[in-house]
Amino acid sequence: MKTAIITGITGQDGAYLAKLLLEKGYKVIGVTRNISKISNFRFQYLNIANAVQIVEYDLMDLSSVIKLIREYKPDEFYNLAAQSSVGQSFAQPIGTLHFNIISVLNILEGIRLMNPSTRFYQASSSEMFGKVANLPVTLQTQMHPLSPYAISKASAHWIVVNYREAYGIFACNGILFNHESFLREGNFFVKKVIRESILNRNNPGWKLQVGNLNVKRDFGYSPKFVEAMWLIIQQEKPRDLIICSGKSILLHNIVEHIFSRLNLDIKTQLLIDEKLFRPVDIEDIYGDNTESKAVLNWDYDLDFMDVLDLLIEEERRFLESSGSQWNPGNKN
Repeated sequence: MKTAIITGITGQDGAYLAKLLLEKGYKVIGVTRNISKISNFRFQYLNIANAVQIVEYDLMDLSSVIKLIREYKPDEFYNLAAQSSVGQSFAQPIGTLHFNIISVLNILEGIRLMNPSTRFYQASSSEMFGKVANLPVTLQTQMHPLSPYAISKASAHWIVVNYREAYGIFACNGILFNHESFLREGNFFVKKVIRESILNRNNPGWKLQVGNLNVKRDFGYSPKFVEAMWLIIQQEKPRDLIICSGKSILLHNIVEHIFSRLNLDIKTQLLIDEKLFRPVDIEDIYGDNTESKAVLNWDYDLDFMDVLDLLIEEERRFLESSGSQWNPGNKN
């Protein structure tokens, strides 16, 4: 039985990845900063609450990370932990850079010192590329990050490359573009729009408050993206790959689609609030997944409008069946 450690396991990707690995026969160890504060909702929703072992370690403390790796001697280590909100990174730039960079450095140093055979996966982000001259984004595209979050992810990305080249560690970056699911944290755009729209669809006086909708993003589906994470770490040689849908969609079109499905009036129930605009934003970005599909034999052909329909129906079923006002928080 292989042992896998997942940091950020309480987030959407962590939960779906844990389920995938358990189905493949792994022993799954989930790392959190504070066990007393974690929510088991995602594990319960996926019926894996009793199968995942949650342990408490501080990724900002090298000695704690060394103890973690010495204790469990993982075959695979998936680092999904991060301050992952672009908007929040502008409000808390120092904390974002500090955690997102130092935690990665500590994990890789711990692997180098204690168990160099561990295969390491880092959750990199398309935000690293930022202001791009040409689309689609490929591995050769120059990085021009436009937010503290993006800067932190770019720094962590190159730390992974350095440990791979300098020490021969099997360390990979999966450069993921936006990806959504029912288990997405509630402060992210698509989740926020779907949940608020469903909860207020019978309230004619309600308005959805959003920021800039005149930007385009490459959106995918989280359960399919975690399959690519696992495939990346199974390759004969370590490498970095882009995981994306391969096309972008205007945020305004996403709101239009959700409003249409829920019989909401976009002319009267949508409020653009400039206070929600980011100081600087990417106008359009999408990636090239040709290499990933070929190398990993990864099958991804979902249209995001179809994904939205899945998410709307899943959210509606959950709310109607439970009457819950569950509001998922950030990963621990």
